[in-house]
Amino acid sequence: MGVMSGYKLTEVGVIPKDWSVKKLGEIGESLIGLTYRPVDVRQHGVLVLRSSNVQHNDLCFEGNVFVEVDVPQRIMVQNGDILVCVRNGSRELIGKCALLDDRANGMTFGAFMAVFRSSHGKLLNQLFQSGIIKRQINEHLGATINQITNKSLNSFYVPLPPTNFERSAIAETLSDVDSLLKSLDHLITKKRNLKQAAMQQLLTGQVRLPGFVGQWSRNELRCLVSTPITDGPHLTPKFYDTGVPFLSVNNLVDNRINLNDLRYISKEDDSIFAKKCKPKRGDVLLGKAASVGKVAIVESDLDFNIWSPIALVRTGNQMTPRFLYYQLLSADCINQIRLLTNSSSQGNIGMGDIKKIQVSYPAIEEQIAISNILADLDAELAKLEARREKTALLKQGMMQELLTGKTRLI
Repeated sequence: MGVMSGYKLTEVGVIPKDWSVKKLGEIGESLIGLTYRPVDVRQHGVLVLRSSNVQHNDLCFEGNVFVEVDVPQRIMVQNGDILVCVRNGSRELIGKCALLDDRANGMTFGAFMAVFRSSHGKLLNQLFQSGIIKRQINEHLGATINQITNKSLNSFYVPLPPTNFERSAIAETLSDVDSLLKSLDHLITKKRNLKQAAMQQLLTGQVRLPGFVGQWSRNELRCLVSTPITDGPHLTPKFYDTGVPFLSVNNLVDNRINLNDLRYISKEDDSIFAKKCKPKRGDVLLGKAASVGKVAIVESDLDFNIWSPIALVRTGNQMTPRFLYYQLLSADCINQIRLLTNSSSQGNIGMGDIKKIQVSYPAIEEQIAISNILADLDAELAKLEARREKTALLKQGMMQELLTGKTRLI
């Protein structure tokens, strides 16, 4: 298939004929970060930007490290620098970056980071987030060492529009989407904090909803179920390409049942396992091994079964499934589960311990009212998260179009 008229094939793919391809080293410089000793760390001093200070392609000032040493002026960061993670225990984090602004004044950066300094910072920041540079990073990573060197960084190819006007237009357009993503992140964080506060107040009885009075009760989980708490089979069945879905803790994602990456068992095995355990709508699932404390509620009539790392809790007439679901996500129950897990040599929580988890609860009517409020907050949070995901996908598409010149802004 030929190249479209007005375009050319280059090291970075097809771009407009009037665009050029440059190595990063030709349009800027990569700087190595500060090496310091543990004895140099202080409560105050020069803040050393590290990988943890880059989250979602933006600066994050949590878990900061300060040092008291003489830092060469050359590696004091500047407005417009691109901070890049170049070495990390996690391969996926190599290349994550942030464009530095006035918030970073007076700071430096650590030896596992690099700063790329160029007059094209805003555009290059977008290119660092794109597949154009990410592909080259993956090609340069060693088989065993998760690191890219300055030599590698300077050798990466990038496409450049011919005029500063077009470069700025592309950078500003994509930066506007970044701003929208940041505002959505802020709203999501705010909504999560609101939900956490509501859970703390409503699930402990600190705040009572209008119209509800009376004492709350507290009991062990084993006293609040209609059938004994159980788990899936403690053996490895034969798996098939189709059949009855067989869930493990990897299918409990963000406190919901996730049907991606499913295993399947035969109907015959399911019939055998069902004598001990067979989930149905309204059951609460709790991760007890590998990912202890993950929680989900069965909200459909899907025919499936569970493996031994998941416990199944079926509430009795003293408690609604939804209220138990939220209680298991509360600070009270999380702390109990953490203590019980820490006491296990294998880092799991046993069935006997699950049965002893203490749960506080009001009358059924108040449980329903509390659950409805928390479910509404969950729904609002899910809408914001879906909007953010859609916006992130939109940005990926825009980057593919704008950074390669497929769509021009002139």
